[in-house]
Amino acid sequence: MAVRKLDQLVDQVENYVECWKQFNQFVNLARGKKFSPEDENQFLETKSVLIQELELILAAVEVTSPTREEIHAVVGEAPSLRYLSELNEGTLRNLETQWHKIYISWHAILGQLKVRQRG
Repeated sequence: MAVRKLDQLVDQVENYVECWKQFNQFVNLARGKKFSPEDENQFLETKSVLIQELELILAAVEVTSPTREEIHAVVGEAPSLRYLSELNEGTLRNLETQWHKIYISWHAILGQLKVRQRG
């Protein structure tokens, strides 16, 4: 992969990881039941970015974990902040566990890309 394309991919994955952090921040907002209609709109926008950017990244690099299905499942289990705010604590923890596995996997991918970038 050309250096410029690799640099762009690293930036893209870094931004993607930031979106995953935002997703978790929204889950915490929902847990505290302190969110506005604007937060709800931003949450939907974040989910859209997560799904769209996933396709762009997968088109550029082979990713075995997390799978597209795992990512779609986590995003799909969170249709809205209102919905999340009504879930019991155990269900929210399960969602967070799945989110964390994906988040860590993306950091591993980012690390691998940075090794290639420096190589």
